[in-house]
Parts: sequence; C-alpha cells; structure tokens
Amino acid sequence: MTAGTEMALYLIQNLGALVLTLIVLRGMLHASRANFYNPISQVIVKITNPFLAPLRGMLPARGRIDWAVLVMAVLIQILILLGITWVLGEQWSVPNPLILAGWGIIGVLGLLTNLTFFVLIAMIIVSWVAAGSRHPAIELIGQIADPIMTPFRALLPNMGGIDFSPILLFVTINIVQIGLRHAAVALSLPPNLVVGL
Repeated sequence: MTAGTEMALYLIQNLGALVLTLIVLRGMLHASRANFYNPISQVIVKITNPFLAPLRGMLPARGRIDWAVLVMAVLIQILILLGITWVLGEQWSVPNPLILAGWGIIGVLGLLTNLTFFVLIAMIIVSWVAAGSRHPAIELIGQIADPIMTPFRALLPNMGGIDFSPILLFVTINIVQIGLRHAAVALSLPPNLVVGL
C-alpha cells in the first residue's frame, strides 16, 4: 500500500466516522427529547443540518424516530464503504446494492450501540464525581441516558437506592453487538471497514 493510499484511507475513515457519529448523535438527541437549546446540542444541530436538509421534506421525523437521520446515517456509512473500495482499487469489489445497504445498516446499528455504551459509562462516572452538576455536557448525558435506562429500571425491583439497571443494559448491549458481528459475517462484511463495528 502506497503512502497516498494509506493517507486517503485514513481521511475517508476518520472524517467519515466523525460525520457519521455526529449524525447518529443527532438522532439520539431527537429520540431522547434532549434539550436542543443546550450549547452542545446546538453545535451538533448546526453541523448536521446541511447533511439532513435535503431529506427533511421527504422524511419528516415521526415520534421519537428521525427518519432523515436514519437514512442519512446509512447513506454516509455506504459512502465510506464505497470510498474505501475505490481507494483500494481491485482489492475489493463493490457488492450488490442490497448487500451494501445491509452493511450500512449494520454499521449504523453498531455505532449506535457503541455510543449508547459510552453514554452509559459517562453517566455512571458523572453520578460518582459530579452528581447534580449543571454543566451542559453533563445535563446532555443525563437527558440521553434517562430514556434508555427507564425500561431497564422498570424491569428491576427497588434495591434501596442502588441502581443495577446499567448492568442489565451492559448485558443487552453485548448481546446486540454479538448479533451484529454475526450478521456482518453472514453478509460477508469485510472486517474493520465499517465505522460502528
């Protein structure tokens, strides 16, 4: 692999991962009904609006699902894969569109589970070291984490102020990640090409 090829791959993978992560975070903000006036939310909204604006008319948000975000995230993941395929030239061949769409969906779901994992870790750390803080980042972590945690809290009995629901969520995240890895293998997804896996 030449230096130019390696640099091109680095840029495609990292810039693509940054944009894709911001798009998926935008979807998480919408799904959790987070405060869009939070300064961090505003930055994410301003960066992602140019990507989402073309789809807004055709795919409006419904309830907690922002369809424009989902479609754009899958498209960006597919573009990252196509960019990598193009840079690598003859080493990789482009699969049929349905397989490519499957790869994109698996990648977005993988990224979503990873982001959920990191939000959960951040929530646990914040609860230990900065409980009650009014910092915008800490408020946003809580607003994203609470709707995710609520169903898991409902499954467990009251433990006298100790919240064991993160353990249940960690188990669920691991199960989902195992399922996604097996789905990736079933669709012959080349390893390390997808942002979320």
